[in-house]
Amino acid sequence: MLKRSSKTTVLIIEDEDDIRTFASRVLELEGYRVLQAVDGDEGLRLARQGGIGLVLLDLRLPKRDGWAVLRQMKGDPELSSIPVVVFTASAGALQRSWALAAGAADYLVKPLSAASLKKSIPHILRQKRRH
Repeated sequence: MLKRSSKTTVLIIEDEDDIRTFASRVLELEGYRVLQAVDGDEGLRLARQGGIGLVLLDLRLPKRDGWAVLRQMKGDPELSSIPVVVFTASAGALQRSWALAAGAADYLVKPLSAASLKKSIPHILRQKRRH
């Protein structure tokens, strides 16, 4: 039985197969539809196709890095309302504050846990619905 509406689509932009697969599996089991991109350019292309409810974004990506993707999304009127959850191996407070100041809705540190995903994603989607 699905816990969430299958209408909510989460786009995972992550170049590491194992992390992308893990996050995708956790979110699919929670009832989300999941799209995957292996680099920033592909992620932006998928985001522009519409229907994305939330983006899970790695900061270290080939081609266009996550910082550039975040800046571009938040500067684009068609994409700026999509919540972006940054996830990265860097647990530094300064990097976290930069990501949040750039418009990220949340900042998760790798290695990701199923619990952190299950807690963060629905919380952010509830906040989005309130605004």
